[in-house]
Amino acid sequence: MKDGYIAAKERWARKVAGRQGSVEGSVVRSEDRLPPGQHLVTDFPVLDLGILPEVRLSNWSLRIHGRVERPVTLDWEGFLAVGSVRDVSDFHCVTTWSQYDMVWDGVPFVGLAELAGPKEDASHVLFRAHDGYTTCLGLEALMDEDVLVAHAWEGRPLTREHGGPARVIVPKRYAWKGAKWVKEMIFLDREIPGFWELRGYSSSADPWRAERFSGG
Repeated sequence: MKDGYIAAKERWARKVAGRQGSVEGSVVRSEDRLPPGQHLVTDFPVLDLGILPEVRLSNWSLRIHGRVERPVTLDWEGFLAVGSVRDVSDFHCVTTWSQYDMVWDGVPFVGLAELAGPKEDASHVLFRAHDGYTTCLGLEALMDEDVLVAHAWEGRPLTREHGGPARVIVPKRYAWKGAKWVKEMIFLDREIPGFWELRGYSSSADPWRAERFSGG
């Protein structure tokens, strides 16, 4: 895991320095920027479970626990103190729409993981949200340099409709892997299927491989 932290930080440093380029050993996903079966939009559609929780910053917290050395619960100030960055990435929804060049401000997942210190057997993270939503993803995918717990979009605080105060952004996976209104990150030694995974959706959710549903 230590090597994972170092590699993620090095990728992030190259990215912010404008020297991203190709990374040795990285997966070649597609020659096209738009994953197969997707179409472009520009209006950032809103999709949810029909519940819009209202979470005040004064009451907001992010609990990080499970297979970690240092369980921690962050309030809003403590969350921002981990270190907020700005990143530009594309957004791919399993319902076949994509939007390019989304500007996010947020705390990198790698920084939150380092704060808690995953144990050697940690392999997955289950995210829980204020609307009851859950989603699970492998730790390796989350250690990418563009994975954020975002608190702003296009320079403005995230609205309630888009998951504010904070939501998870995993650009290289379908967007259902990024929980809105996130409140918990639980490190696990195995996969625990989340809301959509229990309903037949893919565990890996790679848009460039069109991994929408379990089994391909």
